[in-house]
Amino acid sequence: MSLSNIKTIFRRYKISRIFWQIFMALVSLVMVTPFLWMFLSALKTQKEIKAFPPTLFPDTAQWANFLETWTSAPFDRYIFNSFFTASSIVILHIITTAMFAYAITQLNFKLRKPLFALIMATYMLPVAVTYVPSYIILARLGWLDSYQGIILSNSVSVFAIFLARQAFLQVPEEMVDAARVDGAGHWHILWKIFIPLTKPIFITFGLINFVLMYNNYLWPLMIIRSREMYLITIGLRQFFIEQGAYGVNWPLIMAASTLVVTPLLLLFFIAQKWFIRGVGGTGIKG
Repeated sequence: MSLSNIKTIFRRYKISRIFWQIFMALVSLVMVTPFLWMFLSALKTQKEIKAFPPTLFPDTAQWANFLETWTSAPFDRYIFNSFFTASSIVILHIITTAMFAYAITQLNFKLRKPLFALIMATYMLPVAVTYVPSYIILARLGWLDSYQGIILSNSVSVFAIFLARQAFLQVPEEMVDAARVDGAGHWHILWKIFIPLTKPIFITFGLINFVLMYNNYLWPLMIIRSREMYLITIGLRQFFIEQGAYGVNWPLIMAASTLVVTPLLLLFFIAQKWFIRGVGGTGIKG
């Protein structure tokens, strides 16, 4: 291959890479536009939001909208409830997922495959189908309108079990056999070998499930009645209704939405390294 051909190929590769980067930048801009619009709308006045044609930036930033929103409703309580319940659920997910995935990959018993098939079959059921029996169970236990009702009713994740099982199957058998020869028990093997080797997978589904539980709306709405137990999703809905339900004060509604989204964005920026590693890799460190 001549030098001119090599230069041509390199030039084409460089041009295609530039076009690909421009495309990804445009896609990122489209994805971030709703969040940017929400934040900037929170800094506008009611008149600026209703103006036509709409403007992107406010004439004067109304930072007081955030303070007024924060003091208009107990958002600190709502955010605490959501963080506490979501964190507790994720911890239970990690424990139950690790033990179940270890059992179906490392223990030999007759119903191992049918049990896993049954668990995966439940993933095909619409979530709404489980609401009535779950509500009856919580009512009989006296756990309606309580933390334990929210947490324990979401303590198992089939999606997490599937991911962990796939990761556990990739752990080298030689390491497990060596640990058993050294006298390690099941508990030691699980928490000292499997969990460290598959940590990115646990961080990945932990982050995904945390966001899902933080944004959980319909099920908590069914079992929560008292205002002090409201999650942030229910609290935001209540704040929207109190503002008139048709946007009587849209700047405050946008400010409240920004307050709700900000903790999740911060969490993602902190954990993005492990999240990308867990999604893009196999979950096993070489």
